[in-house]
Amino acid sequence: MHTRRSLMAGAAVVAFLAGPALAQQKTEFSISRQLGILYMPTHVMEKLKLFEKHAEKLGLKGVSVKWLSFSSSSAQQDALLSGGVDMINTGTGPLLLLWDRTKGGVKGVVASSAQPLTLVSRDPRIKSLSDYGTGDKIAVPTVKVSTQAILLQMAAAKLFGAANYGKLDANTVQMGHPDAFIALKNPTHEVKSHFAAPPFQFYELKQVPGAHIILNSPDIIGSPLSQGQFMVTTKFADANPLFIKAVRAAAEEAKAFIESNTREAVEMYRAVTGDKTETDAILALLKEPGMMEWNIYPQGTMKFASHLNTIGTLKNKPAAWKDYYLPIAHDMPGS
Repeated sequence: MHTRRSLMAGAAVVAFLAGPALAQQKTEFSISRQLGILYMPTHVMEKLKLFEKHAEKLGLKGVSVKWLSFSSSSAQQDALLSGGVDMINTGTGPLLLLWDRTKGGVKGVVASSAQPLTLVSRDPRIKSLSDYGTGDKIAVPTVKVSTQAILLQMAAAKLFGAANYGKLDANTVQMGHPDAFIALKNPTHEVKSHFAAPPFQFYELKQVPGAHIILNSPDIIGSPLSQGQFMVTTKFADANPLFIKAVRAAAEEAKAFIESNTREAVEMYRAVTGDKTETDAILALLKEPGMMEWNIYPQGTMKFASHLNTIGTLKNKPAAWKDYYLPIAHDMPGS
């Protein structure tokens, strides 16, 4: 059965494939991201104007960047395919699906974070995935295609058998992380579980009575998994090679800045997002396992690709991660 969103998404892909190439070497760019601390590199890039800085170093003068925040990956994907934004930063699942559905017309540039995702529940009855039954809702950013939704499928395949990978799909509901956090804090809300991205799982564990961890993404993947990744259409990349080079240079500088000036980076994150959490509290969160994972090369993505291809969601199986990443990243390690 085709939903209205699936039909709209299909139309967007068709329009994208048929569309003309972008104008060359533009200087005004729009970039989108989602909410959460895992997008801290983008907040550093915005405050320090790193894209503008490195573009100018490369000879591209007068660059201006407009940053947009979206509550869901699906909205970002639609915006990218329709030309509403030039570049987006979101998870591994959306990157693979866009690459597949556009026949290689969308690719990653560089990664920006690989912090753990955490499934949190306030339902005392639920201690593991096997405890979820009909009616037990799990909030994810986008049903079936978000990184969290796919992680649930991978975990279900391990627990219930490969043929039952979709056993928990019916339990998922689409909610942005801030809305899911609010739902968990409301004891009467039907959503009692949230597959959260940082920092929301930490806030939930601290502020929601009875909140506890069901599993983390490393439990499923067995390694870090890239969560934030810049991606563009190949048409845009071909038309704007200097800007693509600037993206990599900016990502490298943002990583180094966060590692050496963590407090200042946190204050930039707070300033951009409006997060009222005290800086020292966020610094404490960053001391948790996996929370200072800012490598700019992709991690764990081929495991995602293998799963999606096995279940038929990904029609084309990549031979390596370089298939869905631009050459600008090919000299780096990746998985």
